[in-house]
Order: sequence, then structure tokens, then C-alpha cells
Amino acid sequence: MEAAEIASLPITRLTQSAIRTEATVETIRRHGKHDTLNVAIVLSGQVFSAQDDRTAVQHPGEIVVLDRRPTVMRTDADSRTLFIEVPRERLERALGSTRRYTALTIGADQAGTSLVTTFFDELVRTGEQLMSDTAARMASIGIDLLIASIADRLARDTPKSLQATLIVQRALAYVETHFGDPDLNPPKLAAAMGVSLRYLQELFHEHDRNIADWIWRRRLAVAAQRLTDPGYMHLAIGAVAYGCGFRDQAHFTRRFRARFGQAPTEFRRERAGIATDEHS
Repeated sequence: MEAAEIASLPITRLTQSAIRTEATVETIRRHGKHDTLNVAIVLSGQVFSAQDDRTAVQHPGEIVVLDRRPTVMRTDADSRTLFIEVPRERLERALGSTRRYTALTIGADQAGTSLVTTFFDELVRTGEQLMSDTAARMASIGIDLLIASIADRLARDTPKSLQATLIVQRALAYVETHFGDPDLNPPKLAAAMGVSLRYLQELFHEHDRNIADWIWRRRLAVAAQRLTDPGYMHLAIGAVAYGCGFRDQAHFTRRFRARFGQAPTEFRRERAGIATDEHS
């Protein structure tokens, strides 16, 4: 067993003979970790997985996600598996309930699967050489690649209309977690979803949304919330703007005034006054 922790992402490479393991209700309760999911990437050998009335077999280069529920895993002799403890919230926010994809083989025939396998295998090998900030970014990128691979696998079993809805939901979730990136724009969002910009625009229009407008609306909505949040009162207007993906304060002020009818400074002062009156 070789263990590493990249940022806050525990990764274990396990080499073992033929063995059967079972996670029961009691062992799950004893170990806790309900805020994470276990992702297994098979490097060699063969792994049998069973959870939630679903069973599957994983061969080298294939992936399976397992939740903190009763599980049975069985391996062939001389198998090697990479286990990654992934934050539950990241996957569920993008993909929905884990019951949709636990013990579902993410096949090696998918292009994204090989990217995930290679990325995490290399990340374990080079992780100790990375600065903490870089390691955190690399871990986040790896999770995004994993999410894309699972979504691709689910899309193969999903009717076209539902598949389109899931892509839009994933895109909206991506905006929620990346609005602070000043480079986030429609082409970058489409690339993150693994679809063409034209197709993503069509899906958004079907939901009465415009991609660029949605990104700016979310940035402004979060900025407005932070301007009135006591936890952000120590930040200058410019710092709030930069944290929400705006490159300069003047641009932020123009868009904020157009959206809320007030400059950010006036908005913060007025809301702060209301809060003071309510607590006096």
C-alpha cells in the first residue's frame, strides 16, 4: 500500500493478491468519511464491484465510483488499484445523486477515462514536487476530468432530451464554482462540458438562457451578496470585484449599476445602514 495526499485529496495505490472485501453498515459507521466518495481506478488485474443492487467488473484502465454504503469488492491475483477519496459535494453538485453511477463501470473505451487514469497516476508520482497551490489546482482539475468521464458514461444510457438537460445542469454547476475565474466565458464553458459552443448555446436557448448573460448575472449576484455580508465587509470594492471574476473595478461598477441601479459603494452603504437599523 502506497499512500499520498495531494492538497486535501487522499490517494492510495494498492497492490494485492486475490481478495474479497466487504464494507458493512457497522464498518462504514466506524470509519465515517461520509463527506467523500471512493473512486477506484484499476491499473492492472480485474476488480469486481457490487453496490446498490448493481454489479460490475472493471478491467485495467477502467474506473468505478463507490459510496459509503454496503459494498463488496473482489480482486484477481496481482491486481493494482488506485483509490481516490473525492469530495462528495463536488460530484453530486455536477452529477446528482450517487445512486445513478455507483458500481457503474466507466469504460476504458471512453477517451476521457484514459485521461483520468493517466492524470492521477502521474499526480501521485509527482505530487511531492508540487507547491501547495499548484497541488490544489491539479487535484481540482483531476476531479473535473473525473466528473466529465462519469457524465459521458451516463450520457450513453440517457435519452437525448434528458442528456441535454444534464449538460445544462452541469454547465450551471460549473459556473457556480468557477465564476471567480476572469477567463470564464462561453467557449471555455463549452470546452469544460466537452461539447461545441454552438451546441451549448442551443441548449441554453432551449432553457431561455444566454450563456454569457448567465455568467455575468451570477458574478453580479454573488458580488451583491458579498457586499452586504459582514464576513466580506473588510474587503475593498475592488477586491470583491476581482473575487467575482471582474478584471477591473470600473467595468464592475458599470455592470453593477446597470443591474442594480446603484454603484457598488452606494449599494453596500445603504444595505449596511439597513442592517444596523435592524439590530439597533
